[in-house]
Amino acid sequence: MKKPPAYWHKAKKILSKRDPVIRKIIKRYKKDFLATRNNPFFSLCRTIVGQQVSVASADSIWSKFTKKCKKNIRPEVVLKIPSRVLKSAGLSRQKISYLKIISKAFENKSFNVREIKKMNDADAIEYITKLKGLGVWSAEMFLMFNLNRPDIFPVKDIGLLRAISKNYKVSYPPSNRFLEKISKLHSGYRTVFTWHMWRSIDPTDVEY
Repeated sequence: MKKPPAYWHKAKKILSKRDPVIRKIIKRYKKDFLATRNNPFFSLCRTIVGQQVSVASADSIWSKFTKKCKKNIRPEVVLKIPSRVLKSAGLSRQKISYLKIISKAFENKSFNVREIKKMNDADAIEYITKLKGLGVWSAEMFLMFNLNRPDIFPVKDIGLLRAISKNYKVSYPPSNRFLEKISKLHSGYRTVFTWHMWRSIDPTDVEY
């Protein structure tokens, strides 16, 4: 049975006291929480599939990808699948290349998740983005969903920006000044804030 991150309930109480807007959303989803999959390779593959596409498109492609892998998402499995087969799952050449690169990095252990766990958020993002195919957004998703870091604020995420615009009744995209204000208001638990913003515009739980 899945459990929320250790900080989850405390964070909701703190954010609810700070901000009446997020308080309403937290009440709406009081039984839900950020789901964690303790599988770094799976998470990074899922993140690559989700890059620059809608949640619905990502879900569709991911479903096809997992079938090609026979629901066995492991580096050695992905490396053995021909690119043409992966392309038939709806993956672009670029994403196929990224998946192969990450698979090799996990197989030869040049990508060290244990080291990332020891790093602060900024250093972890810098380390992750050295791997081709993983930008800042991908690194932030990994820190949120796999390592459960409590204070990640993916300011370039389109879903987050849409949700902030809708819930705080500001223009889209929100100004940098407003985003800085929101960021400071929820500092310490911006992962929890972001997750609730996503849920406010899409009832489907996001999981990487």
